[in-house]
Amino acid sequence: MGKLSKKSSSTSTPQFANGYVTVNGRNVASAVKNGDNVVSTYNMNENEKRIQNSVQSGLASSLDNLFSISDNQRQEWSNQLDAIKSKGIDEINNIYKPMETDLKNDIANRFGNLDNSIFMDNLNSITDKKAKAVADLSREITSTQDELYNNEITKRMATISFLNDLNNDINNTTMNFLNAASANNKTVPTETTTSSGSNLGNVLSGVGKMVLSYYTKGIL
Repeated sequence: MGKLSKKSSSTSTPQFANGYVTVNGRNVASAVKNGDNVVSTYNMNENEKRIQNSVQSGLASSLDNLFSISDNQRQEWSNQLDAIKSKGIDEINNIYKPMETDLKNDIANRFGNLDNSIFMDNLNSITDKKAKAVADLSREITSTQDELYNNEITKRMATISFLNDLNNDINNTTMNFLNAASANNKTVPTETTTSSGSNLGNVLSGVGKMVLSYYTKGIL
């Protein structure tokens, strides 16, 4: 790393020492001189490239479609709401139809006809309770519809947050390696010789945790 050949001490013109970071013998990052410029490069392996491309593509797609609801999703929600509505109507009918039937039979047996105030008062009471049950069912359906939408958006936001964190992790890892490579080069007088392993300790101490993280994730 950063190996320099010793030059004559007759000149004090600085010379640049290229910097490299290697992991398991693979050159993962470098900082080299290109003309008057210093170019730092992080050499991703194929797995890293696929992960980065997948993460960035998924992030862009997730953001583009955050509030877009597909026809299939709408149909799925509609089926769920129809099932709730059907079940609710059945429950209401099972409660109030027998009450109406019992009331009619009771009044007919007692008075012989349904044309009386007692029947109408009791029927109106049942009708009012039934109407309230229908209104409650309607509110439940509306609330469930909102809940389905909000839950879907929440899940999508969680996915975006995960992808963004992963993308930041990739970028941070890249910058750590580039900084390590840059730290492993120097501008030195030509009479100075730098051995190839002079900055190994600094490199390992700076990126050790990050390398371990990559091994754990199966990237390196």
